[in-house]
Amino acid sequence: MKVLVVEDELRLAVLLRRALAEEGHAVEIVESGEEALQWLAAAPFDIVILDVMLPGLSGIEVCRAARLKKITVPILLLTAKSEVEDRVAGLDAGADDYLTKPFALAELQARLRALTRRPRKAAETVLEVGPIRLDPAGMYAWRDGQPITLARKEFRILEYLVRNAGRVVTRAMIADQVWDYEFANATNVIDVHIRTLRKKLDDPYPGSLIETVRGVGYRIPAERT
Repeated sequence: MKVLVVEDELRLAVLLRRALAEEGHAVEIVESGEEALQWLAAAPFDIVILDVMLPGLSGIEVCRAARLKKITVPILLLTAKSEVEDRVAGLDAGADDYLTKPFALAELQARLRALTRRPRKAAETVLEVGPIRLDPAGMYAWRDGQPITLARKEFRILEYLVRNAGRVVTRAMIADQVWDYEFANATNVIDVHIRTLRKKLDDPYPGSLIETVRGVGYRIPAERT
């Protein structure tokens, strides 16, 4: 596996390279966000380990710029910030996972394995339920024909609800599907995304498309109510 490590703390970067090389991976290290974008545009990587606090462009800015350039490589953010809002910001920018410093190398390697074994989805036809239409290939969403701009994780949560229309999905099911693992504060992170989704989907319509099933989870009705 070819790994790009974007980390300006030299001691940690060297430690990561040594640990990943022992697992048989080829590792390239860069120290700034600008360099990371140059490498991502020039060479294929299987995964990116990206520090949030970088000189120049931050890790979140790098992540957002990479997704705008249609670079789909899985990205694992390294962050020293533990607040839910900071983690949500990184995930909304297009990151696939995050790890809070300090961390155990065994956990890092486990998360890398989880990210790289996720199958890449082929292009799909448009999904429809009630007033909602989704284009999974292009990550486009509409309600009653009106386009809705969604962040990456918001789209994936909505797609999962639409695919399971009429069924109640728990927060654990959403975490497993959208993040591929169970993580601390999953309830808070998912609830933040659901609140944002509701604002984008329901304004200026009455009521809410995403129903809360108290004590269980969330559901989108199979038909318009």
